[in-house]
This record gives sequence, structure tokens and C-alpha cells, in this order.
Amino acid sequence: MFYQLYELNHAAMQPYRAFADAVRLFYSNPINPLSHTAVGRSVAAAAELFERTTRRYGKPSFGLDRTVVDWKEVGVVEKVVWSRPFCNLIHFVRDLPARRKADPKLLIVAPMSGHYATLLRGTVEAMLPHADVYITDWADARMVPVSEGRFDLDDYIDYIVEMLHALGPEVHVMGVCQPSVPVLAAAALMEARGDRFAPSTMTLMGGPIDTRRNPTAVNLLAEEKGIDWFRDNVVMQVPWPAPGFMRDVYPAFLQLSGFMSMNLDRHITAHKQFFMHLIKNDGDNAEKHRDFYDEYLAVMDLTAEFYLQTVETVFVRHALPKGEMTHRGTPVDPSAIRNVALLTVEGENDDISGIGQTQAAHDLCVNIPNDMRAHYMQPAVGHYGVFNGSRFRSEIVPRIVDFISSYGKENRAPAKLRLVRAAKG
Repeated sequence: MFYQLYELNHAAMQPYRAFADAVRLFYSNPINPLSHTAVGRSVAAAAELFERTTRRYGKPSFGLDRTVVDWKEVGVVEKVVWSRPFCNLIHFVRDLPARRKADPKLLIVAPMSGHYATLLRGTVEAMLPHADVYITDWADARMVPVSEGRFDLDDYIDYIVEMLHALGPEVHVMGVCQPSVPVLAAAALMEARGDRFAPSTMTLMGGPIDTRRNPTAVNLLAEEKGIDWFRDNVVMQVPWPAPGFMRDVYPAFLQLSGFMSMNLDRHITAHKQFFMHLIKNDGDNAEKHRDFYDEYLAVMDLTAEFYLQTVETVFVRHALPKGEMTHRGTPVDPSAIRNVALLTVEGENDDISGIGQTQAAHDLCVNIPNDMRAHYMQPAVGHYGVFNGSRFRSEIVPRIVDFISSYGKENRAPAKLRLVRAAKG
């Protein structure tokens, strides 16, 4: 019933949002003399703040139509090259000369943890000059009809394997945050059966491989509550008239409440500053606020079976590091990985995946040669800074690019030791 009440409340607020938007337009129109006064700007700012805090934010676009390759600006076009009910695989096709040597293929596995894949817009943008980039574009569960069936963690792993097969050999995979576990599981399963489409390299960034190490508030909550609490309190059915009517989901509005409550003071301060920026006619800072929250507040429903299985497997049972994780009855054995080079990246101030949780992958993948593995901890960044921002672009991206170029199956040579030294330095 909570989901239905939320939808009812959202619909009931629609006339007030429309009125607030009209007020904003009236008091911000330069033809209106009041728009040039502090009173007029205050009214317009209050109206915009009300409208923005009560609306439902739609899926953002990547908006990446240009990049720079070989010091030349080239066009970029998004193309869906693989599709299933719960995911599209997007290829960022760069307009490059036909005779140019192909860049390495990079599959970025975006988190399926509430936000859309566009949260990794900065990640994609930073890698486009160096790689042929693909990214998983996960679907909002409320938009997928029940007739399309279930989607759980096992299906997620199957999707990764299928995408690697679709892309062919010599693919480099990057798992950002939540996908680190299924990416590692997919690589282990593929290596165990001698699959020639297993990735060349695997980069895991800020992922919960072993949440027993430096547990964060998120990790402790999962252990404290247990899986039954989550099943009883956060699983709801999609209301009519959404296409996913009657599907069991972990609703977006509950996820957003959790995101906001983790740093509530910071969000309140940010909105106060936004109000003041509008009154002072500080358009640049106001636009930065809009851009950030247009992305941050755009969230999607997760299927209940995927959410519950992930919570239980990763955060409650710690099945992967304990050697107890299975995929459709088959044990997931990271020690089977022998030919996939491994790079792990962590942030010093990460409050989602604590220091050591991602590095734990090295302790599990015991049969990867020492000269095919590296770990890097980025100082002075939190969880978001592991895959976005200025330090990511200047300090992390060069290491990833070096890792991919040095450890790709086609380029492996003694020179690859330079990455390990660089990561340690």
C-alpha cells in the first residue's frame, strides 16, 4: 500500500507543481519588472525549489556527442548493440578513420543499485579517448511488464556473460561498485569452463567484494537487520498504470530516501545555497546544483528478487569471500581465474565500500600471476570520486589505460611490470 499512497500523493501534488512552475516563470521573466528585484527573485526561487523537490526525475541522457582522439575532436553516436528486457548494451561509436588501429574494447558494467547508468557519464567520457566503450544500461523495473519474467543476481551474471560473448574476444571489463561481485563471478565461471570469451582484464572499482573488511554504515545495517527484515519492509508491488504493474520491486522512492538520509545535512545545506544563488542571480552555481540533482534524484526501481539475493549473498552471508557463492547451483570459484589480469581501485574516504573491501579480490583470485595484478588506493576521494571527478580523470584513468594496454592478452610482455610499480607509487 505504501507504493500506492506514494503515487497518489505524487499525483495530488501535480496541480501545485504546475502552479509553482507558472509562478517561477512569471517572476523570472525579464519583461516583468519584479524579476529584477530581490522580492521577485525570492518568489521565483521559492517556486522553483518547491517544484524541484516534489517532482519525479526522469532518466537523464548521456549527452556525449563529442570526444578527443589522437588530439582531434571526433563525433560520438550512441548505438544499442545488444538488448534484453532488463538491459540494453550501449556502444559509443566514435567517428574514426577506417584504417586506424582499433582501440581496446571496454565493457563498463554500471551499478544496478538505484541510479541509472548515466551516473557513470564522467567515467564514459574519460575513457572515450582511450577505448572503444560499451556500457550496460539497466532498465527501470517498474517499466518492465511482469510477462517478461523475473530478474535476479543469477540473471545479472548471465547477462554479463552474454554481453562478453556478443562483443567477442579480447574485451576488457570494468565493474563499478555493486557489479564488482557479479563481474568477478562471471569471470570465474567463464575461466572454470575454459570460455575463450573470458575478459582480457578486469578492473573492479569501489566494490563490495568482502564487506567484513572495514564495514561501513550500509554494511552494518544489512547485517543488523537480516534478509527477512528487508523482505518484509522494502519490497512492494508496482501500482497501476505503470507497465510493470504487480511486479515485486524495491521502489525508487525508498532508495532515494536512504540515499538522502545518509548525508541529510549536506543536502539541506545544498538546497539552502541553491535558494541563495537564485536570489543573488548567480546563474553558474545554480546551474551546477541543477545538473547534480537532476542526476542524483533520478532513480529507478529494482526487482525484488535481484535486490534480496544481492543483499543476502553479498552483505549478509558474505558468500563470495567465504567460498559459498553459487550460480544456478554451480560454485563460484575465483581461484579458477588464471588468465584475466586484475586491477582493483579504492577511495581513501569511501563511505559505501570501505578500504580493503575491493582489494579482497586479490586474496580470492590466488591463481592470477603476481605480474598480472595491481591495486591502487586513491587518496582524498570518497565513493563517487573513485569513478568520477578531477582526481579520477587525472590520477585513476591513466592507471586504468596503462593497465589495459599492458595486460591485454595481445600485449602482454615483461614491460607490464611498470603498471604495478606505478600503482604502488
